[in-house]
Amino acid sequence: MLTNLYFQVLIGVILGIVVGLIWPEMGAKLKPLSDGFIRLVKMMVAPIIFFTVTLGIAHTGDMGKVKSVGVKALIYFEVVSTLALVIGLVVVNVWKPGAGMNIDAKTLDINSISNYTSAAKNLGVIDFLLNIIPTSAVDAFAKGEILQVLLFSILFGLALGLQGEHGKPVYDLFDRISSILFKIISLIMRLAPLGAFGAISFTVGKFGSGALINLIKLMGGVYLTCGVFIVVVLGSVAQLNGFSLIRLLKHIKHELLLAISTSSGEVVLPLLMKKLESFGCDKSVVSLVIPTGYTFNMDGTSVYLTMAALFIGQATNVNLDLSQQLTLLAVLMLTSKGTAAVTGGGFITLAATLSSMDILPVAGLALLLGVDRFMSEARTITNVIGNAVATVVIAKWEKSFDESLSSENM
Repeated sequence: MLTNLYFQVLIGVILGIVVGLIWPEMGAKLKPLSDGFIRLVKMMVAPIIFFTVTLGIAHTGDMGKVKSVGVKALIYFEVVSTLALVIGLVVVNVWKPGAGMNIDAKTLDINSISNYTSAAKNLGVIDFLLNIIPTSAVDAFAKGEILQVLLFSILFGLALGLQGEHGKPVYDLFDRISSILFKIISLIMRLAPLGAFGAISFTVGKFGSGALINLIKLMGGVYLTCGVFIVVVLGSVAQLNGFSLIRLLKHIKHELLLAISTSSGEVVLPLLMKKLESFGCDKSVVSLVIPTGYTFNMDGTSVYLTMAALFIGQATNVNLDLSQQLTLLAVLMLTSKGTAAVTGGGFITLAATLSSMDILPVAGLALLLGVDRFMSEARTITNVIGNAVATVVIAKWEKSFDESLSSENM
């Protein structure tokens, strides 16, 4: 059991909690362990996406297949993520986590959120669409922009597939390089327990348990809503498409634990792609759906966005009527699609939304800064599960799902 990575990460999490509680000052200084591990994994994300997507598309050699998967995925993403926004809106209206706080927005520290409000100015729809096109292929890889790398990979894969036999030497070379990249990931993953230990030590040591009291209702609401979304919505989607959500969760349990402990879905992206292939999804589907879903299918973040926006309104006594809430929902349907494309995406998306509506005080974001870290686990785990479910669903729709592999993982 001691050699099992899942068990080692779990031990790292437990030790992190202990260190953070007993030696908080030391725990707060251990964040570099987590940052270093996350950087190591992010270093591999762009090349893995490039080689995996290129190989998947070149293997099919069918533009119609790429178009079919892409259209179905985007429709699925829009429907499910919008449903997550609606559920968050309903729960926050019933739960009312910010009611009774009676905070004057003028007293809030706008400087503490200046980085997010300035970045929000560049989150327009046109800017987002243009940002998908890199200034150069090298720039896309250098910055680690998932959508830009994905676009270049699709074009390269299509061109390679059209080469036929002439492109086979390149395909074989890429296949070998891809194997090496995943071997590097397996080596990096040996440091996962250390990364998890550093992340949890920092969180508990810096914020402590007492920091949760004032906004515990909001955090509880976010966790509860994400849990209901996973069980009810994603569970129903899985059942309707003929597979077991529980079986899928068991298959990716290591990735889920790692995502929770580091609060980063990007960390598990390469591993998740491999796990979904071994679950039965065709590589061509996995290589398109997962990278795209990391921008367009952020279910947990969608739940959080509506709840956080309405929480600010409740806390500052700005009551939105139904039409204003529906307008907020419509704006979030657009702005939430860029959430994963930038650092601090959730805050930047909220800042962009609040600024564009001019109804809720943007300064209200300062209320969330202290506890946002504690809600990131709920968002991350829901995002990862949501994209895993989406991949299996699209694979089944495309008849690119191997049932025998799925049954082996029972």
